[in-house]
Amino acid sequence: MFRFNHVNFNVLDLEKSLAFYKKALGLTVVREKAGENDLGPFRLVYLGDDAGSFTLELTWLAARKEPYDLGEGEFHLAFTVSDLDEAHARHEAMGCICFENKAMGIYFIEDPDGYWIEIVPEKK
Repeated sequence: MFRFNHVNFNVLDLEKSLAFYKKALGLTVVREKAGENDLGPFRLVYLGDDAGSFTLELTWLAARKEPYDLGEGEFHLAFTVSDLDEAHARHEAMGCICFENKAMGIYFIEDPDGYWIEIVPEKK
């Protein structure tokens, strides 16, 4: 049987990304790995939501200096939230809301590297 494990986002500024994910979504570091390969030093930091085992892996490569090409941005992560209004107010204050679909009751935030994260209300 297959189960989801993690998804990866490559980031330019690991500390800025860690601060964003902590403030915007309450994610915390669950494990880290550092090393060196043919591209130079790297760090992998796995973030979790304290509710499940699925993690977001942030990959930082020391040699990388230019922004990552995210293509047409047709992929995203989605998070469920119990209080959409409270979450929206937090993200509005952070200035990270990049798209809203009020008819569907969802919106998206954008992280420091341009990745989009969908915010979805819990089904009641």
